[in-house]
Amino acid sequence: MRTGHRLTELGLGAAQFGNLFTETTDDESCRAVRTAAEEGIRYLDTAPHYGLGLSERRLGDALRATPRQGVVISSKVGRLLVDSPDTADRLDDDGFVVPATMRRIWDFSRDGIFRSVEESLARLGTDRLDIAYLHDPDDHWGPASSSGITALTELRDQGVVGAIGAGMNQAAMLTEFVRRTDVDVVMVAGRFTLLDQSALDDLLPVALARGVGVVAAAVYNSGLLSTTAVDGSAYYDYGAAPRSVVDRAARIAAICERHGVELPAAAIHYPLRHPGVTSVVTGMRTAEHVRSNVARYRAVIPEALWEELHFTGLVPDPARTS
Repeated sequence: MRTGHRLTELGLGAAQFGNLFTETTDDESCRAVRTAAEEGIRYLDTAPHYGLGLSERRLGDALRATPRQGVVISSKVGRLLVDSPDTADRLDDDGFVVPATMRRIWDFSRDGIFRSVEESLARLGTDRLDIAYLHDPDDHWGPASSSGITALTELRDQGVVGAIGAGMNQAAMLTEFVRRTDVDVVMVAGRFTLLDQSALDDLLPVALARGVGVVAAAVYNSGLLSTTAVDGSAYYDYGAAPRSVVDRAARIAAICERHGVELPAAAIHYPLRHPGVTSVVTGMRTAEHVRSNVARYRAVIPEALWEELHFTGLVPDPARTS
């Protein structure tokens, strides 16, 4: 793995520190980070996009008393934050409960990348990013794969950034980043889970062959896999879950129950069965969320569960197909 860092298999995703869908507090975020450290989680992921910089600021504040060499921090580039006084009296319209005092603009230019990293370092209160991901460049392949990667490579050579990559909700373009650019690590969100294995056929084999690390995020697919009993009203990939998907999740949950395993625990463990997956990142808003996710990660999953899921055709076992 080319990140230059050893990531813990379970990482803390800090999008919720930016008031994703609901408000949280500075104290709750601080206690979540402190609990993560106590539980051995050393990989923390954030982005300027999360709460218009609020997630980065809260994470930085929470880490002030933590030795820098003890944690791996990743953030993202490609969405610059610019002042927006005309909308300051409104709430952000991108899922975060924060005043819209700033707006996001896409910028994968050299200057944009450099400025984004500089501002993230200031918010985080650190002198380097261990990993910098191009953030959701779905509609920006040209500049992201050229000036974006070139700028990140320059920052990596300077030691300001430790490792570079891209983070997306799709596998196809991430595969092209791995094939055609000098990335060290990629983050794939929602595309390598119990319900969606679209990264299994292309991204994961290519990344494994090239020694590029893969971080699996959104392993609960926005919530449908986050509870032991499947809630048909839960979100799936940020929207209403189709009935066919809910039914399949329920069938997977029933098999898990027969083997004495909770569905969310299986959701965390599943991506780690592939040798190319370095870490699984889950959103953790509070100390209680940290403890519950750690308990799921530490759960013992019998091989018989994976065998049944595989041979019923519900979920391919990457340990058998990779």
